[in-house]
Amino acid sequence: MSNIEYLFKNNRAWAEKINQEDPTFFDTLAEQQKPEYLWIGCSDSRVPANELLGMLPGEVFVHRNIANQVIHTDLNCLSVIQFAVDYLKVKHIIVCGHYGCGGVLASMDNESYGLIDNWLRHIEDVHRFHKEKLDAITDHSEKFNTLCELNVIEQVANVCNTTIVRNAWKSGQELTVHGFVYNLGDGILKDLKVSAGKEALDR
Repeated sequence: MSNIEYLFKNNRAWAEKINQEDPTFFDTLAEQQKPEYLWIGCSDSRVPANELLGMLPGEVFVHRNIANQVIHTDLNCLSVIQFAVDYLKVKHIIVCGHYGCGGVLASMDNESYGLIDNWLRHIEDVHRFHKEKLDAITDHSEKFNTLCELNVIEQVANVCNTTIVRNAWKSGQELTVHGFVYNLGDGILKDLKVSAGKEALDR
């Protein structure tokens, strides 16, 4: 069996550091969570929600999957959204993709990767929806980055069209959905300017 003792050593060092900075932190954290943000991001290990937002545990409710998808038959994702919206009363849902996303890249070729092909099909649909725009881009890197962005924009629309979010807006709940892309090269988030609130019900 691989030696993973260093993980426990790292954990103890981290907990001690937090305790030194705020001796009441874990007592408060154990009582309840009151995050204002739901983060729907990619499973990529290089895109950690709390760290890149500069937030501590308890401040961001997180759901991650391959290529930050929001699929209307995915009960896992929908359950997270419902819990965040109906019970935690988050004020913001952030869909965050990232440049260099392996899932998006895999959707751009004709290779078969096994079970995940079914998941990637949804990104292929995004490509189909925006075929004219993407086909006009000749540079592969630019096309790849553009598809990463378009994928986020589509997932923001999917979040907005869930019955969970629409019912929250109808009841007057303060809730805004955002689309971001993270740049692995410099650690900076890009706002795609597609934020939507309850005014989206009228569209």
